Amino acid sequence: MAVKAIIVAGGHGSRLFPLTNQTHKTLLPLFGKPLIDYALATIRQAGIRDITIIGNKFIDKIRKHVGDDVSYVLEPEPKGVAAALNLARKGNENCSLLIWFSDNITNLNLLGAVENFSKGAVLLTREVDDPSSFGIAIMKDNSIIDVIEKPKNNVGNLAIGGIYLFDSSFWRRLDSTMDDTSFSISNITRQYIQEGSAKTINVGENTWIDCGTPESIARAGQMVEDGLFETPWRDF
Repeated sequence: MAVKAIIVAGGHGSRLFPLTNQTHKTLLPLFGKPLIDYALATIRQAGIRDITIIGNKFIDKIRKHVGDDVSYVLEPEPKGVAAALNLARKGNENCSLLIWFSDNITNLNLLGAVENFSKGAVLLTREVDDPSSFGIAIMKDNSIIDVIEKPKNNVGNLAIGGIYLFDSSFWRRLDSTMDDTSFSISNITRQYIQEGSAKTINVGENTWIDCGTPESIARAGQMVEDGLFETPWRDF
């Protein structure tokens, strides 16, 4: 079954104010290239060509940069992750999905994971210094048994990144949690985990980074300068 991608790029980008007062966070430069180019390069490197971008009021700026070979969905006003994802449902049902939260970039080659994916969920993980800022994977015997969203207590430091592979049951699972006022993507991943159908990929010597703050963008820029991320080009 072909895998399609949804890039979630809605919201206000408030963690990046005032940088996002006049443009979208995905268009902020990282070593001379907009952040979204890094995401698109990795997605296309994984063999995915059917891509939908959910964007805010600056979606036309994204379209002008990226072009018309992807689909666009406007989020008129931020109403949370569940509502944003639901906007992209049309054209993305009855297939597996790569859900990509646009703050994230990774230098992990996802081609093998995508080509071999058929059922369940695949979650990217890495060790972090600030687990209270992430969803943290609870592991037992090398298998994930739970996820704790932004824990206040010490439950571990293996964070789940904002890049996920889900099978075609994703939308049914989303529907079952839409009314949860405290919804996070962990509501979905936890269902797969409880069924024993979720797997993790530890990025190991590779990495992913959340570029949602000026500080993290600066760290990502240093990683690109150090050669940990390859600067993408638009002819991918």
